[in-house]
Amino acid sequence: MEFRDLKTQYLKNKNKIDCAVLKVFENTNFISGNEVKQLEKRLAEYVGVKHCITCANGTDALSLVLSAWGIGKGDAVFVPDFTFFATAEIVTYAGATPIFVEVDETTFNINPDQLEYQIKKIKDEGLLNPKVIIPVDLFGLLANYKEIERLAKKHNLLILEDGAQGFGAEYKGRKACSFGDAASTSFFPAKPLGCYGDGGAIFTNNTELASLLESLRVHGKGEDKYDNVRIGVNSRLDTLQAAILNVKLDAFIEHELQDVNLVYSKYNDKLSDFVKTPYIPEGYISSFAQYTIQLNSKEERDNLKKYLSEFSIPSMIYYTKPMHRQTAFSDLNFNDEDYPVSTQLCERVLSLPMHPYLSDEDINTIASKVIEFLHK
Repeated sequence: MEFRDLKTQYLKNKNKIDCAVLKVFENTNFISGNEVKQLEKRLAEYVGVKHCITCANGTDALSLVLSAWGIGKGDAVFVPDFTFFATAEIVTYAGATPIFVEVDETTFNINPDQLEYQIKKIKDEGLLNPKVIIPVDLFGLLANYKEIERLAKKHNLLILEDGAQGFGAEYKGRKACSFGDAASTSFFPAKPLGCYGDGGAIFTNNTELASLLESLRVHGKGEDKYDNVRIGVNSRLDTLQAAILNVKLDAFIEHELQDVNLVYSKYNDKLSDFVKTPYIPEGYISSFAQYTIQLNSKEERDNLKKYLSEFSIPSMIYYTKPMHRQTAFSDLNFNDEDYPVSTQLCERVLSLPMHPYLSDEDINTIASKVIEFLHK
């Protein structure tokens, strides 16, 4: 059994993927080939924004936007305390200071009330300039952008949506990566839409920002690629990965997003009476990068993980440590008492196998073993 079954996904789409890759080999246009532009156009149309700028990975996607906005020393950037390290890492890398915000106990996403609390706190202290909010669409569920956008407008802040786990998610028909001033996603293989290596993309309706990002991702090039008008980086999506993503995007739109939501419903039917299952608010559709349950304690969670492994059932813990406890941020002054939800989640969450190709037999096996353990 696979946690994220990329092998079955490949076999289902083998002929189309192989043909797409062979076409790139035959054309030998491995960097910035036609497939890249085709993918960018399709992704922008799917998300519902004017511009999509692909890049080498999801971390670069976030970092490039902060660079384009001129975020640096003395600036405060607000990120959720319960997320993957990269969301906060890119803030420090830019020279700015990440401000960790407690998350909502039901959605696991950034808590708008706690966000405003931290914004006001930073303003009152007067040591940093509040500049950006980076909400994360954790595990495939969109953050509460209605409230986040209200707060951003009130406090004159930019929003950079971290949609690395959320591609395909929706709120009342509006797609992930269409919120805020800019958005990013990742095409890491295990993501809702993944390639066969690293890859990422940025989305925006701001034409000036899009033009700047296109320059920054290729060494700050100007009209002539050998006239570098600013300092940039080398962060391009390979043509091979774009070709693969063009095929996988078809499958994602045609059935994969629908199928993971069916898996979610089947899991819930079997498990909701026994453990705390994922909460999806009304009007939202998740793309389920993860299916994450909560146990009653760290001991119970760890023992369930061990028990499942005895039956070759993979499970993962996302995440074992909140941002404010990361060693890399030990020089920042944060208090455990400000993050009870994030701290508790890190001790109690467990993610079960989740992908569009999970069979009913596998779902039954996983659920029965979870229930069996809890009865013991």
